Amino acid sequence: MSDKKSNGQIIRHVVFFSSKDAKDIDQIVEGLSMLGTIPSVKHFEVSRNRNEDRFANDVDVIVYAEFENEAALKAYRAHQIYQDCIDIVRPLREMRIAADF
Repeated sequence: MSDKKSNGQIIRHVVFFSSKDAKDIDQIVEGLSMLGTIPSVKHFEVSRNRNEDRFANDVDVIVYAEFENEAALKAYRAHQIYQDCIDIVRPLREMRIAADF
């Protein structure tokens, strides 16, 4: 994972997804993987959730991305690939929770 910072402004973007149907998890991961090709992304990871919690297993897929600053995050959200990803993933997912810090 990259730890290079730009004036301490680095933004970490984490998104949790659950699928409507477990058979669609690989397709969700594949669709979300497109986001890593957006030029303003500094670092990108997408993975199935490997946690097997005895109380809850609500999260199926996690996206983790880093951006140099707010402008880079805004450019990511405005990119056509971001919309293309939404078109693929939204019909397959149940829950989506996002956080930036």
